[in-house]
Parts: sequence; structure tokens; C-alpha cells
Amino acid sequence: MGHHSEAFIGIDTSKLRNAVAIAEGGRGGEVRFLGEFPATEAGMGKLVAKLAAKYDKLTFCYEAGPTGDGLHRLIKSLGHECIVAAPSLIPKKPGERVKTNRRDALQLAKLSRAGELTTVWVPDGRHEAMRDLSRARQAANKDLQGKRQQISSLMLRLGRIYPRKKTWGPAHMHWLMVQKLEHPEQRMAFEELLQGVRQESERIERLEQAIREAVPDWSLAEMVTAVQAMRGFDLIAAVGVMAETGDLSRFQKPREFMGYLGVVPSESSTGDRVKRGGITKAGNSRARRILVEAAWAYRHPARVGREKQAKVAAAPRRVREIAWKAQTRLCRRFRSLERKGKRRTVVATAVARELAALSGRSVGRSGHLERRNTPGAVDRSSRAALNRPTAPALQSRSNKDR
Repeated sequence: MGHHSEAFIGIDTSKLRNAVAIAEGGRGGEVRFLGEFPATEAGMGKLVAKLAAKYDKLTFCYEAGPTGDGLHRLIKSLGHECIVAAPSLIPKKPGERVKTNRRDALQLAKLSRAGELTTVWVPDGRHEAMRDLSRARQAANKDLQGKRQQISSLMLRLGRIYPRKKTWGPAHMHWLMVQKLEHPEQRMAFEELLQGVRQESERIERLEQAIREAVPDWSLAEMVTAVQAMRGFDLIAAVGVMAETGDLSRFQKPREFMGYLGVVPSESSTGDRVKRGGITKAGNSRARRILVEAAWAYRHPARVGREKQAKVAAAPRRVREIAWKAQTRLCRRFRSLERKGKRRTVVATAVARELAALSGRSVGRSGHLERRNTPGAVDRSSRAALNRPTAPALQSRSNKDR
């Protein structure tokens, strides 16, 4: 084979072996399957070196998936371009019913050459580690909720009803521990469930402490501080949003951030018929859940609580102004939509959509203040005017004030 100028390489990744195809540059460039190669750093490094000896420019691509971003970092470290494509946005023919590793690799190579792939944001190693820590805390909290539900179901089945309204506080735990069950087998099961609740609570405390210790050295620490100035966000929620979304300054407009979170209304319109439905839920589900939970805090009148004052004071002045403007506006909007007869879950999701735009503006302003002192930095924060849309429901809950 002679020396060519450019080639596009599609990789269908898997746990043990990667299927690789190549499409040479130009509309009529040859497209062929190269074979399957070991999914190891040495194996892929050898393949990249072999291709680099034949082509001046290489562009690699593969679908985002469970194999992670290690391949992307490896190829970038070797000095080549690498695209991680969004699987849900890859063009596919409706009539195709055959799927193989070979076909997927060939399709990726051809689509990459045509510029038809939508890339996803790839975090660096430290950011990915923070995201793993945040997700571990979310998983622990989900496990805790499951164990609490098992205990509540057992008590309900036995006719033991807690007389007070607030559950899972110290008084409720004391009430559970003094319960006398008739059968020893039932008592054993109950004690194991209580022990599981204690263990999960301790696990959450350890993870939250690790998050608090890791944030000051994180590259997005300033943005976490800015997010905490917004009502409904504490440190854990702010870290969760930033770990899932990354630097929000990469979104040029608030509408892009709304679409990334999947809080924009879906639509199926044709001709003169216009039909809009529920939110798309097409974006990051973890960040969307945190945002909707935070939106529930705006059902109360606008105020800055005692614990919130220190978090607001730590943010820049411009961020504090945006946070207060957002609070007064969204609290008023929450009540206004309720008076119109909207369901509270619908109202919370509508408020969450606006909260996404205002949070992005707040964090973008924080990033602008940080980049302004950096030589050669470019301010990409959005200055677009914010609309006042509504969106259908995503049921969630939040604390009164964080």
C-alpha cells in the first residue's frame, strides 16, 4: 500500500477485542475491515503506530459505552484525533436488522468520514474520579432508601404504625429499636434490616466526607462554590451536577444546557398539527434528577436561611446577584403555576428547566471571573436572554432550604 494523506478509523469496542475498520479520505476512498485486535493498551498502541506509518492524518472514533474513556486518552496521548460518539445519535437505517462487530466498525468509519457523528464530552482522569465518587454516594443513598422501604413495609404488614409524621430521625429509630416481635425468626430479619440501615448511613457519611476533602483541589471548585449560591443546592448536590456535566462554559446558550439535561418538551408536529409532550429525558438522568429535586425548594417564599448565608457569601458578588434574582423569580413562578391549577410535579419540572438556565448563567459567570485572570483565556459563557418556558412532569422531592 502506498502512502496516503488521511484515514478515518472506526472501532467497535468490547471487553477483550476491538473490531477495527478504516475509511480512506475522499468521497471515493476505500472502506475495508482491518480485523479484531486485543483491547489492551499495548495492542491498540501497536495498531495506531502501524496506521500512523501509512497515513499523515488519522481520526479514530468509537461509541461511548461501558469500556470507558481509556482508549480515547491513549489515542490522544499518541498525538491523534479521537471522537467518542453518542450512541443514541448515530444515524441508522430503519430497515437494517443485522448487527455485527464488523458492520458496526465499518459504519463508524464511514460516518466519521462523512462528519455525521455527534461527539460526547470526555472528562479527564481526575474529573472522572470525582464523578465516580459522586455516583458512589448516589448509589449508597439509593441502597439506604431501599433498606428503609423494606423496614417500613415490614412494620406496615405487622400493623406497627409510627404515630408521628417525620420518619427516620432519631425518634423514629428509637421507636423501631424498642419494637417487640413475637417470632425469633422475624426478629432476626428485622435486626438485619436495621443493621443494613446503619451500615448504609455510615457508608454515606464516609463518601460525603471524601467529597468534602476532594473538592478544594478540584479544577471545578470555583464552579461548585457558585452553584451552592443557588437555592436548593448543597455541596453534595453541587458536586453531583458539576461531576456529571463538567465545565458549563462549553454550552454556548442556556437552551443547549437544557437540552443536555433533557428538560425541554418533546414535540411531534407535522403540517398544521402541533403536538408537544412531556420532557425528552434524553440527557443526563443523574444531573436532571438533582436539578428537579433542587427545584422543589422554590415552592417556599424567597429567603436565605442561616446555613445558606455562608455559602452565598463565598460566591462572587455577580453570582450572588444572579442567585437572588433566580430565587425571587422562580419562587414567584412556582406559586403562579400552582394558582393556574398545574400539578406540583409539572410545576417543579418547569421550574427545574429555568433553574438549569440560571444555574448555567451563574456558573458561566463564575468561570468568566476565573478565566479573566488567565492569559489568553477565552470567555465562552452565555449571555443569551432567558425565556420563561414550562415543561411537563418529573416527580421528585427536595428539602426546604439547602
